[in-house]
Amino acid sequence: MPALGFVVRPEHPPEQLAGRARAVEAAGFDELWLWEDCFLAGAIASAATALAATERVKVGLGIMPAPVRNPAFVAMELAALARMHPGRLLPGFGHGVPDWMRQIGAKPDSILALLEETISALRALLAGERVSVEGRYVRLDGVALDHPPEVVPPVFTGVRRAKSLALSGRVADGTILADPSPLPYIEWAREQIAATRPHRITAFTLVSMNSDVGAARDAVRPLVQERLAEGGPQFDGLDSIGDDLIDRLAALGPPEQCAATIAALRQAGADAVVLVPPPGLDVDPAYLGKGLAL
Repeated sequence: MPALGFVVRPEHPPEQLAGRARAVEAAGFDELWLWEDCFLAGAIASAATALAATERVKVGLGIMPAPVRNPAFVAMELAALARMHPGRLLPGFGHGVPDWMRQIGAKPDSILALLEETISALRALLAGERVSVEGRYVRLDGVALDHPPEVVPPVFTGVRRAKSLALSGRVADGTILADPSPLPYIEWAREQIAATRPHRITAFTLVSMNSDVGAARDAVRPLVQERLAEGGPQFDGLDSIGDDLIDRLAALGPPEQCAATIAALRQAGADAVVLVPPPGLDVDPAYLGKGLAL
């Protein structure tokens, strides 16, 4: 059965995370997801808190920016979490938001080369290998973890475009597709990934469960408009936001309509669907869990 996850948005104060993590687990979700935006709470500290506050739910990091993560040091952090919470850690890495990476002086000349070198080195280190590499960005001289995890966590990328998706298929264990992920985009992304070994697709999708469909659409409309303005392959050929488009880009409306959208995403090839509440909307995971009969 494909996994169902819930995002705890980083805008929430860090001191609320433990309670929110417990609520996500109690609601019956398989996974809890976090991400690392500048300049909010750090991903590793947040993941450690969520894992320590729960017993069963898996905790995903979707995503951390690779330009600011030395693979040796992030491997140490992830290995520690993976040993303390075997089988419950799902780390992901991406290119980083360009403006933020420029703001902190970490914008690489080649985002593709940096991500590929980082993921390759990180997966080898977590697997217990001794790594020597002299890459364009990653340089390691006989580095090996003293405490590699017995249950090696999968390493995902969070990417969108064709070249990055192909890279993910070559070097990562899975790909995280950011919201919104309409059905044709999931199918297209799988074609670009073209992995020759098991490769998990995690699809983030906006959620707005409400018996008033109009109100549900209005809750996600501003974020959909923002995503359209940012651009991306999932919006190719689109230049306006109508109700029919919003219906295709979010799990919204009454519970049965949300459930149907989730089922369609799974049918299109999503191995895990992660529900993303819109910013500013304090969604109760128990309400979603009850509505979806988790």
